[in-house]
Amino acid sequence: MRDLRNTRNLFAVLLCGASVLAFAPGAALAADEPQAQETQDNGGIGEIIVTAQKRAENVQDVPISITAFTADALQARGISDVTAMGNLAPNVTLDAGTPFSGSSSVLSAFIRGIGQNDFAFNLDPGVGVYLDGVYLARSVGANQDLLDIERVEILKGPQGDLFGRNTIGGAISIVTRRPAKEFGGRLEVTAGRFGRIDTKGTVNVPISDKVFTAFSFSTKKNDGYQRQIAFPGFASGVVADNFNYFGNKRPDRFGGEDQYSIRGKLLWEATPDLTVTLAGDYLHQDNNGVASTVLKTHTNPADPTNVFGPLYNGCIAGALPPFAMAGICNNIVQGTNLGGLVATSPTLFYGDQFLTRDIDDSYATGNNFSRLRSYGGSLTLEWDLGAAQLKSVTGYRELHWQSAQDEDGSPLPILQTSFDMNQKQFSEELQLTGAAMDDKLTYVLGAYYFDESGNLHDLVAFPGGLLQIDGQNYLGTKNYAGYAHLNYKFSEQFSITLGGRYTHENKTFTGLQSDPNGIFYKLNGYYTVNEAARQSLCNSGAAVPSLQGIPPGLFCYPSGTNITQVYPVAPAGGFRQSFNNFSPKIGLEFKVTPDVMVYASFAKGYKTGGWTTRLTTPQPVGTPAPTFGPEKATTWEMGVKSEFADRKAQLNVSGFYTKYQGIQLNFQVGTSPTLQNAGEAEIYGFEAEFQARPVPDLTFSAGIGYTHAKYTSLSPFVTGVTLNSRLPKTPEWKLTFNPQYRIGLGDHGDVMVSADYTHTASLFNDTENTLLLKRPAIDVVNASMTYRAPDKNWELAVGVTNLTEERYLTTGQNQVAGGLTYGTYSRPREWSVTGRVKF
Repeated sequence: MRDLRNTRNLFAVLLCGASVLAFAPGAALAADEPQAQETQDNGGIGEIIVTAQKRAENVQDVPISITAFTADALQARGISDVTAMGNLAPNVTLDAGTPFSGSSSVLSAFIRGIGQNDFAFNLDPGVGVYLDGVYLARSVGANQDLLDIERVEILKGPQGDLFGRNTIGGAISIVTRRPAKEFGGRLEVTAGRFGRIDTKGTVNVPISDKVFTAFSFSTKKNDGYQRQIAFPGFASGVVADNFNYFGNKRPDRFGGEDQYSIRGKLLWEATPDLTVTLAGDYLHQDNNGVASTVLKTHTNPADPTNVFGPLYNGCIAGALPPFAMAGICNNIVQGTNLGGLVATSPTLFYGDQFLTRDIDDSYATGNNFSRLRSYGGSLTLEWDLGAAQLKSVTGYRELHWQSAQDEDGSPLPILQTSFDMNQKQFSEELQLTGAAMDDKLTYVLGAYYFDESGNLHDLVAFPGGLLQIDGQNYLGTKNYAGYAHLNYKFSEQFSITLGGRYTHENKTFTGLQSDPNGIFYKLNGYYTVNEAARQSLCNSGAAVPSLQGIPPGLFCYPSGTNITQVYPVAPAGGFRQSFNNFSPKIGLEFKVTPDVMVYASFAKGYKTGGWTTRLTTPQPVGTPAPTFGPEKATTWEMGVKSEFADRKAQLNVSGFYTKYQGIQLNFQVGTSPTLQNAGEAEIYGFEAEFQARPVPDLTFSAGIGYTHAKYTSLSPFVTGVTLNSRLPKTPEWKLTFNPQYRIGLGDHGDVMVSADYTHTASLFNDTENTLLLKRPAIDVVNASMTYRAPDKNWELAVGVTNLTEERYLTTGQNQVAGGLTYGTYSRPREWSVTGRVKF
């Protein structure tokens, strides 16, 4: 209770301070969006229209903490994908890639301490990403290419009433540009460090006075910043690696891109009351894998947590004690595919000699790539019914993704992962918006249907193939929801908001995880060369010894059971779960003046549970697949939105307190990354965003965010965290400063100079707060200079990102049982030159 009282006091101080500053003459000023500059005759801040509440509104009139970016603002900063926006938004962490995904197309998104750092199909993201109103269900492919967009809105806090169970932390809404009614277009080409060549273009083609189209494309290509180098004295080069993988690519550089995307949009103004919009997009990636750096190897046989590193060194690299003397080696090596190695043959031991002196060098020679095909379309119908407007958004999407990553940083087959994901989704949303009671009541009523199905197939080889995971998992989701969002104005100054969403969801799962090597069967003294022999032994009634508390007879199935896997580790059969939830919202809004609004809200967010699918040790026969429960967030928020100094400045401040329950996190249990409910936490803090344009040629913005995230209780059986642990991907402080200045050259055009500075406090990249994976406090600076021709039909820009060469870990895994800890570092300093033309 004391913490809650302190939080309320914090809110009061914040709001009072913000109100005083809003009314104070000569208050500090902040920045504006470039697009908005061109629409303001008085040189003030332009209006940004958002659809955060399913209707078009000025962002300053929406009682939600929102960071919004126009297309021109992102272009001026050289931002071309979702993660690059993370440096500009307080209390937001956006990273490209998650542990062992091997792909920068995977989005790790956290807002106010809530999010998801995994690409698993069985886990829903905690921050929802939407493309023209269509939800992108997977974190794979969610790091969208920002092609021909109109704006991006980052909504903070639970958005359960209007967006659903997938927005417990917040939502990122990407809105693409509507086709223009006149012929014209844009084209740009960028060249930069590491062989970078990017292109981007858009053309608007009106078909008639009622039908308008737009077509866009982009390509991205660079070689990558991490070099593959030969290990000194290892004359044989690449060790044979004959394990099963999806696809094959062994590049000599990592962290590169090779992709293209296209988008088309058709707008048909069928009647004065009916508008039809048809949109489609396609993305193709063939990247050469993310950069990965070994931070430490774990090969000490005296440490019981070091499992496969010592077994590899002892049984494959040299048959060293104590394993040879204990007779373990003969048991686990028999019948094993060692990836081309021969047990006890002369080969390298695995150890810290594979830690390179330079984080941009790697001895890895294995399979490294990420290939993605993602495409979809939407049909949006908008009817003006007079007193109300009816909108239908129908969406269909598919993605097909394969990746592989050599994580061990050596020419040895120590830890190599490969994945194949196929997913499709269909959604339909109906929205009725309007006003009643002499416009005192505005409302949004909606119905939503979502159907998703697909599979994720894991192929993972631990040291020398001693443990091999072949995990095929099939999952499906059907979601039905209805929602309402009502706002009633008691007066021109005071209004109340009531909203709620009821959701029913059905989930299905079939897991076919197996270990072709059957190492735990071997360690249990129960190894047979095939399924028939194993089943025969089971039917004979022979005694099966116990190992480390595993019950005898664990691997025996009833006679006649159809087991297609030789050594299954997942429970056989299909599983189902159903979830129901009501997420309410209550808000109060008060207009102190036409330019100052104070608001308070109470909202709940919800995310359904699921199953843990990454199993590496056999589960008892007849038991269900291990599950994790729903995740819930209850948030109280207070804020103020203000404009002042003749609308040359804006100050938006919000404070929040969140009770976070059933936290779904990824815990490393032995070799298995398992999903569990960690317990409960309280999260509180504030964010302030400041924009101004004191003179027509100068704009700047500043932001500050504070988040305190602390566990209040832990679930039973959860290991690796304590009440003093910090939630992953959640820095306490984040500060941004973004000035932009225009230098007029008279009849010769102008020059725009801009910079972005971001300070982020330290954070942990994993649940267990592994020190090796800790990201220290960082200061990142980007800068650019753009020359614009007098007619503004062409421009030339030069830019640099990560000017101060800050290198920090964006993701990683502490795979102690598998033999190593590894991570991916941020990109180094990069320069670029861009030419743009309009026609």
